[in-house]
Order: sequence, then structure tokens, then C-alpha cells
Amino acid sequence: MTASEIKAVARLDLGEVLRSRWLPFCIGAYAVLGGIFVFVGMRESSVLGFTGMGRVLFSLCHVLVLVLPLLALLATGQVVNRARDDGTLELLFSNPISRTSYLVGVTVVRLVALAAPLVVVLAGLGLVGSLVVGQAVPWAFLLHSIAVGIALLAAFVGLGVLTSVRVRQPARATTVLLLVWASGVLLLDLAGIALLLQWRLPAEGVFALAAANPVQAARMALLSSAEPTLSTLGPVGFYLATRVGTTALLALGIVWPLCVGIVSWLFAWRSFRRGDVV
Repeated sequence: MTASEIKAVARLDLGEVLRSRWLPFCIGAYAVLGGIFVFVGMRESSVLGFTGMGRVLFSLCHVLVLVLPLLALLATGQVVNRARDDGTLELLFSNPISRTSYLVGVTVVRLVALAAPLVVVLAGLGLVGSLVVGQAVPWAFLLHSIAVGIALLAAFVGLGVLTSVRVRQPARATTVLLLVWASGVLLLDLAGIALLLQWRLPAEGVFALAAANPVQAARMALLSSAEPTLSTLGPVGFYLATRVGTTALLALGIVWPLCVGIVSWLFAWRSFRRGDVV
């Protein structure tokens, strides 16, 4: 693996991303969500003590926690098996390009294509709120949200690459991607409540199971950044604030998704390096 090989693969994949209009789609999706919450959130009612632009950013980031995993899986879940089916991999590897360079280049391009629009839109909303609207912007929460969002994207980019490498059939890969997203997003609260009611697990065990889900870890990090005492969560918030701490929750929401993404990518790299190209 060399830097020139990674650069060549990244240039080719960037061209594919631009041709597929993925960047405009991401920017448009983030901007539409931001516009909706600007329209709704600039009212006087408050959420967790936020009004105006603070409420806009808080609400938008909690929706993005649900949307970002889906976008990351859609951007990466078919990249390797599609290239294998249309002969791109066979053509590329007839040149002096290693498999590791290909996987690194594709992963970096897809992650940047997802993260860059997120940073631009969130930073743009903050600047608009501060300079144009004249609202007080919670910059610390904005920076935390960007960090948590990028970490969450990294987690599901790694999972998407792993799915794309291990599942060869596109239809089956799509099903696996939807199951991964559903298990991370749709079932996180219901599964925790069911465990609590059925087996009466201790609070530490339920928290550990919830934190193992990168989406839930990111959500807890955002909540702790918005309201350090977590008083709105009642006894659960009191437990998290006193026993875990807001700094630890923020670190968990950034570090754990990154670890999930890196480990998933390493499994994908190992399988891709040893498997058949076609």
C-alpha cells in the first residue's frame, strides 16, 4: 500500500461520487432538515432549556443521529460488491494497485463525502444564527454535535464496508443493511425497556447494553452536552449524571462509535484481502 495508490483510487471513487450526485444529495438532505427546524425552532417555546438557534441545533442533531447511519450504510453498503459485479475490481487489480489501497481509498472518500456536508451545514446554521438572525448560538454544543456526528458516520461506514465485502448479492446486502440500521435505530429504546421489564436487569447492565449501540451512545452524548444534569430524564438522568458523568458520556459517544467503525473495517479488510476478487 502506497500513498500514490490510495490517491489514484480516491480520485476514481471521487469521480464516481460526483457522477452519482451523492454530495449534492447529502448537502440537500442536511439543508432541508436544517431549514425545517429553523422554521419550527425559532419560536419562543424551549426544549431542554434551549430557545431559538439553540433549539434548532438541538432538534436537528437528534434527527441526524437517526439519519446519519442510514446515509452511511447507503453510501458504502454496495460499493465493493457492485465493483465486483461490473468488473471494476478485476480491471483495477490488473494495474499495480493493492487491495488494501483500494479499500482505504474508497472508505476515505465515502466518509469525507458524508462528513463534509454535515460540517458545512451545521457550521453554516451557527453562523447564520449568530450573524444574520442575531441569536445566541451554543458553540460548544455545536462542536460536540459535529464530533459525535462524524464518529457515528465512521461507525456505520465501517459496518457498510464490512457488509459490502462479506455479502456478494446486492439484494441480500440491501436486506442486511436495513437490518443493521433497524437494530441500531428502531429497536434501541424498545429493546432496553423490554429487558428491564422482562428480566429486571440492574441499571448498570441495561446501561452497558444501551451503550454498546453506537447510536444510543451518540444520543446520550448529545443529551449530556445539552443538559449536563440530565434532569429531564428523571431517575435515569440522575444515575447517568452522578455515576457516569457528562464528560464520560461525551467521550463514550465519540470514542465508542469510532472503535466500532475501525473494528468493522478491519474485519472487512481481512476478508477482502484474503477473498476472491471476482
